[in-house]
Amino acid sequence: MIYQIALPEDWAQAQYTGSYTVSTRGVSLEQEGFLHASDTLEQIRAVRGRYYADRDDLLLVEIDESLLDVPVVRESPAGSAELYPHIYGPLPLSAVVRVGPLP
Repeated sequence: MIYQIALPEDWAQAQYTGSYTVSTRGVSLEQEGFLHASDTLEQIRAVRGRYYADRDDLLLVEIDESLLDVPVVRESPAGSAELYPHIYGPLPLSAVVRVGPLP
């Protein structure tokens, strides 16, 4: 499984369109070229702290990577040696196995 942090309003839009296309807060798939995701709890915490620290209404989207029909590439962000999964295309709702509040 891989994970994506979502704002409730962005997730509501995905329900309407049938796919999730927000790379990270305020940045679209079209702008970034991929969707940022995480493999581990530590990565989720780091992303939350960096981009979403002022929000307490976040959702954690759990994705079954085997259900994706677009490439997932593990790459290092600038200035980091750690690999993060990047989803190179829209996230279809059919690949999402669970959505819930991010504690």
